[in-house]
Amino acid sequence: MSKNAKIAAGGVAVGLLLLIWLPWWAALLIVLGVPAAAYLTLDPSQQRRLRRATRKELGR
Repeated sequence: MSKNAKIAAGGVAVGLLLLIWLPWWAALLIVLGVPAAAYLTLDPSQQRRLRRATRKELGR
């Protein structure tokens, strides 16, 4: 299993646990809010590098 697949599986597991313990709207806020907050903490140059890498992976 690749590193990205392990991260994705862990994210799904955490999301399911949150849905069990919290109301669905609170779990949704956490699942969407944590990556958004992490992205906003990056420098502008790091954000550009991340967007550029994502476009290359998509084949654009």
